[in-house]
Amino acid sequence: MNLTKTRNTTKYLAIKELSDENKTYSILALCEFAGIARSAYYKWLGHVNSDNDNLNERIADTITKIHDEHPDMGYRRIRDTLAHDYKIAVNDKRVLRICRKKKIQSYIKHRYNCCTKPASDPAYVAENILNREFKSDTINQKWVTDVSEFKYGVGEDDKKGKLYLSVILDLCDRRPVAFVYSTRNDNPLVFDTFDKAVAANPGATPLLHSDRGYQYTSKAFRRRILAAGMTQSMSRVARCIDNGPMEGFWGLMKREMYYGKKYKTKEELMLAIEKYIDYYTNKRVQRNLGVLTPLEFHEQKLESVA
Repeated sequence: MNLTKTRNTTKYLAIKELSDENKTYSILALCEFAGIARSAYYKWLGHVNSDNDNLNERIADTITKIHDEHPDMGYRRIRDTLAHDYKIAVNDKRVLRICRKKKIQSYIKHRYNCCTKPASDPAYVAENILNREFKSDTINQKWVTDVSEFKYGVGEDDKKGKLYLSVILDLCDRRPVAFVYSTRNDNPLVFDTFDKAVAANPGATPLLHSDRGYQYTSKAFRRRILAAGMTQSMSRVARCIDNGPMEGFWGLMKREMYYGKKYKTKEELMLAIEKYIDYYTNKRVQRNLGVLTPLEFHEQKLESVA
């Protein structure tokens, strides 16, 4: 459908289809039935698409394709994907106008609630050194971490259970530095994630920020922080926004691969998690990264300091 034509385009198309298939009805009769002028129909019929019309149709087709693949995307992300993946440079307003015309709308975002258990008797509590300074210009300068819960098993015959995902994000490139999942929300889950991040980034000594979950306030975790030469920071009590980037990551992830979907088995859920983190890292462009993926921004940063 040509987006620059009048709201009567659907009627024009119906008249043309009926007149081509059935010669019983005259164009005049069909136009009168549809409530439009015959001259307007013939004007539409003889219309030749301009370059702008053709561009709008191309954008509309591409937007439909993007929406079919990622129905969670809003118009801003669609615009960024058009620029990054299809080299179509248009502004937000144009994409929004086309989305409204095509009745394309993203899924409603669900609210994320963290699942990390606060320590009743913490061995160590760090100050909120990060202090909501979420911007970082250097890789491995600031890391944030958290754990979230996912459920699987939907039918009566399905084995139901929970999977816990622990992730560490770099605030410079928003890259998942490390992730580990487990059926238990315990110390090994968090410790394995930390050890994996350290092994993948030898010599890195970032500020590591978390909430006050019992894993992060334990003596064993504190020893790992000190051994790695890192500085520990923690959110204040009942201040989830102090770890805003992690909250945002969970919100995106659950909206895009979890809410509204059913995972019958643990293996199916694990595969979906791995696929999503690969997509997020390598394909999902972010406007605050200059319409680049986390990996592209990471590589760009490495080149700038080489």
